[in-house]
Amino acid sequence: MNKLDSVIGFFAPEAALRRVQARRALKIVAAYEATRPSRTRKNPGDNRSGDLVVEADVETLRGQARHLEQNHDFAAGILTTLVTNIVGPRGIDVEFQPKTWDGDIHDGLASQMNDAHKEWARRPECTRQFSWAKSQRLLCNTWLRDGETLLRHLQGTVPGLKHRTAVPYTIECLEPDFLPVNYSDPSKRIVQGIQKSAWGEPGGFWLYDEHPGASLNWCMKRRFHSAENIEHLKFVRRLHQSRGVSIFAAVMNRLNDIKDYEENERVAAKITSAMVGFIQKGSPDRYQYDDDLDDDGNRTLDIRAGAIYDDLRPGETVGTIQSNRPSGLLTPFLETMHRMAAAGTMDSFSSISKNYNGTYSSQRQELVEQWANYETFSLEFCEEIVEPVTRRWVQMGLLAEAFQVPADVDPATLMHVDFITPVMPWINPAHEASADETLLENVLASPQQTIRRRGKKPDDVIKQTAAWQRKLEENGITTPTKRAAVPTENTESDSESDSDSK
Repeated sequence: MNKLDSVIGFFAPEAALRRVQARRALKIVAAYEATRPSRTRKNPGDNRSGDLVVEADVETLRGQARHLEQNHDFAAGILTTLVTNIVGPRGIDVEFQPKTWDGDIHDGLASQMNDAHKEWARRPECTRQFSWAKSQRLLCNTWLRDGETLLRHLQGTVPGLKHRTAVPYTIECLEPDFLPVNYSDPSKRIVQGIQKSAWGEPGGFWLYDEHPGASLNWCMKRRFHSAENIEHLKFVRRLHQSRGVSIFAAVMNRLNDIKDYEENERVAAKITSAMVGFIQKGSPDRYQYDDDLDDDGNRTLDIRAGAIYDDLRPGETVGTIQSNRPSGLLTPFLETMHRMAAAGTMDSFSSISKNYNGTYSSQRQELVEQWANYETFSLEFCEEIVEPVTRRWVQMGLLAEAFQVPADVDPATLMHVDFITPVMPWINPAHEASADETLLENVLASPQQTIRRRGKKPDDVIKQTAAWQRKLEENGITTPTKRAAVPTENTESDSESDSDSK
């Protein structure tokens, strides 16, 4: 009640009550229907900050996501499909494009940098177990499954570490467990292990020296690492969210339901495959089991193919237990659940379910629409992981003089790099190749662009083609020329009629 209602209520309480009720009714009418819960719709909501929501559940979600990957083939297939299309089997490759002062690509320096980077990429991480491509796949898998991953730059002189190549630069890949979620200190602006500035910019990370879940968890010391040496890739859907959440978060219950339903149907079908019979008896007082008993006193029946039971007791019948498993509703149910899981994880339904039924147009449409999601993930992974690593490698390579920069090269172009991400596969190679040929003939695309769209490096293709041509010439083999199209009778008649009309 406002002041006027209070005054009116002192003299006329009923009139004041009617005013309040009318005002409340107007407020309810003006509200959104979605804000008014009902008996059948509870309308839950959560207006907490992203950090508060994550802090309570992120470790539980992370553990459940890892359990699904380890024990559910469908969940593992989702992650494998995402990683394959985001990073690719060879990883996101790089092609250096240093330019001269005239703006032309310096082929000599580019080849030198590409060769040096290829050698470094053989074993770039501190454990010397994985290549750069394998490290990318593991980082991407951790990012999607756990919601985040970390990469540490190790450059120059590092105690106890020996760099493998002439470039004194190594990387360290870390799981999010190294960054404690429960370590926050408002006085130091530390939020879930991340020390931030007043504007929210990460200034450093407090990381454990060892994995907290390892057998060496006696060494649980936290150490501060400057943000300049740490890359933090996280999967977030809200602004100001410090930690990432698993991509399975929205579909985790659905994946568990799919796993349980499939397991129940599988067990039921397994039980059905074993023959189960029973003997339906008449009156019990009419039976005397003096024979046909085993050592334990149980009655035996000779069950074999084509057997005829002519020694049943009076009133007995032999029956078998019938089962309707596997259920005929299993396939449509799983197909619907797989579609929902694909939508929630931004994956392709056909790829994760291995269901490729449909026309060329429908498969092409699904692939084109889905590839935008893969490209989005690839771009984010490239910006947050691959590009910082490449820049740091170039900087350390310059300091260590791992490659010589000629005087005619613009130093500002040493960071000019083409990142080769996975390309959209062909559904119909003949149609796709014809489309590329048309683009090249009409100067709508360059040969370099066409080659990179196929996931190859133009320089590698040219070198391999030149080497092949030399081998053919050395062995006296001539390559067949492209046969010109033979004009048909209709074409000849049409051309003659055109000439006559002229």
